[in-house]
Amino acid sequence: MGRKIISTPQNLQVIYEDNHLIAINKRPGDIVQGDKTGDVPLSEVVKQYLKIKYDKPGNVYLGVAHRLDRPTSGIVVFSKTSKALPRLNKLFAEKEAQKTYWAIVKTLPKEHSGTLVHWLKRNPKQNKSYAYANETKDSKKAILEYTVIKKLDNYTLLEIDLKTGRHHQIRSQLSFIGSPIKGDLKYGFDRSNPDGSIHLHARKLSFIHPIKKEKIELMAPVPKDVIWNAC
Repeated sequence: MGRKIISTPQNLQVIYEDNHLIAINKRPGDIVQGDKTGDVPLSEVVKQYLKIKYDKPGNVYLGVAHRLDRPTSGIVVFSKTSKALPRLNKLFAEKEAQKTYWAIVKTLPKEHSGTLVHWLKRNPKQNKSYAYANETKDSKKAILEYTVIKKLDNYTLLEIDLKTGRHHQIRSQLSFIGSPIKGDLKYGFDRSNPDGSIHLHARKLSFIHPIKKEKIELMAPVPKDVIWNAC
């Protein structure tokens, strides 16, 4: 995949913007919100972008309503107003947004399509979630639907509709059925991608606009690399 390209205000991939919201096609490697690494988060990059674009003096308001894992790419929506943020938070918390992901795996699932139901238990020290076939103590139910949408020479492209939003849910569930995501060493793939990314992409997002009350449908182009290009 080559060298990792971190977002800057100049190369930010904006896929939607209005007075209340801004949606970004996140590059793999970007963190959405600040963490212990001290790396500049995407939220700060977006603030700088807005500051430059609108020539705003002082601080720029930006609210974080949801996140993507650092090695994952795709759609992230931010709130530009304090009015929109609690409504956007509620929308994501109550699973009113429809999320569709693309994942590239090496091992083809046994079925062409299906519903995966597992119980996920998070280990904060490892920053990892373990999937179980049956409910265990402190576990949470995780549900997703998948469909094989393209077979490549050595890999398979899956489309995934999330029904719940658990920590590392797609990564953990696909690993459990023996189809870990390309590049995802943490969840059992045999080697990492050169830039530390994994081939998991938040492809589509649809929801009712928290202020305008109209349906918004967003789609994010996949990262530029040989495998994604083949899809």
